[in-house]
Amino acid sequence: MEQKPTAETSENRKVLTVFSIASFLNDFGSDMIYPIWPLFVEALLIAQPNMVPTILGFIDGLGDAIVSVSQAISGYVSDRVGKRKIFIWTGYLCGATSRLGYAVSSFWAHLVPFRILDRAGKMRGAPRDAIIADASTRENRGRNFGLLRTMDNLGAVFGIITCILLFSYLGYQALFILAAIPSLIGSLLVLIFIKDRKTGKIFHGISFKDMTPNLKLFLFISAVFALGAFSYSFLLIYAQNFGFQAAFIPVLYLIFTVVASIASLPFGKLADMVGRKTVLILSYFFWGALCLGFILNQSYIGIILLFVLYGLHKGAIEPVQRAFVSELCPEKLRASFLGAFQMVVGLCAMPASLIAGVFWTSFGKHAPFYFSFALALVAVGLMVFLKEQK
Repeated sequence: MEQKPTAETSENRKVLTVFSIASFLNDFGSDMIYPIWPLFVEALLIAQPNMVPTILGFIDGLGDAIVSVSQAISGYVSDRVGKRKIFIWTGYLCGATSRLGYAVSSFWAHLVPFRILDRAGKMRGAPRDAIIADASTRENRGRNFGLLRTMDNLGAVFGIITCILLFSYLGYQALFILAAIPSLIGSLLVLIFIKDRKTGKIFHGISFKDMTPNLKLFLFISAVFALGAFSYSFLLIYAQNFGFQAAFIPVLYLIFTVVASIASLPFGKLADMVGRKTVLILSYFFWGALCLGFILNQSYIGIILLFVLYGLHKGAIEPVQRAFVSELCPEKLRASFLGAFQMVVGLCAMPASLIAGVFWTSFGKHAPFYFSFALALVAVGLMVFLKEQK
């Protein structure tokens, strides 16, 4: 039986506030560069334009895989040692350091170690989510994760606007250096204001038998869906190939981020009211419609609307997945299972982006969307067999 902390105590409000501000700052920094990331990779491959989708798929896929491994390891170790905080502030520090590395890179291969460091910074995710889950009840857990995602996305909005306003003046290198500063501040906030809770011996080992059939099924469904959920970079490259000017590409990124920011909290609250499963199915439908849209669309307005749909998908899936996993797993092993979930999704995301890049290069730009649409349909069908946690 889950313990029910009083989620509105001053300590829990402080935890939620500090993590919300730190998340805002980190995404503010990271999203100064994410809108121009595929353009930056393309600029480093100017002598090999045909290799852009494949190399981009490799780098982004590798980054997603590192996210998964880092979260799984940090979640496991966090539960084993009974400590959360060190993984969180160190994760923000890794993100800041990687952007300084991007600033001095002059060849695409130079990006690989800094991309690994950047995505290793996601080690903060599982321990932080475990703290949020512990500071919540079932009645407000969706809302709290939704609030965290809202602050993530709101920080991204400000980061993108900063990118749009300053990129033409600063260029890649100076913008990357500037982007490191907010994450450094976020790291200090967590280091100073967050205290590890006394957990005693909370670790008792983790094995496959600790997973309920429901959790196993959810992990499998999430893996199937993730295998087709390639990086956003392909959407931006598609838009550029469609005819959008390079200067407008960050605006498209801004559109979906604003929508995700606005939608995350309402979708989190909706999941508290109607159930996690319903909102997750809705998020899969959004993605399937997005894939069909990119296959069939023939207009600039249509592309813009598809980025709105992408924002709705992100707003629906991200907070609800975490809330669902934290309720399906044993309470004492939350960080481990949240990390394991991210590992499963991330390890499937690496081939997802690589497959998308190879399919794009070999069979045309619509091929990745056909493949992803088919997997989304399979995931929706499997969700029928998933039981809602009571």
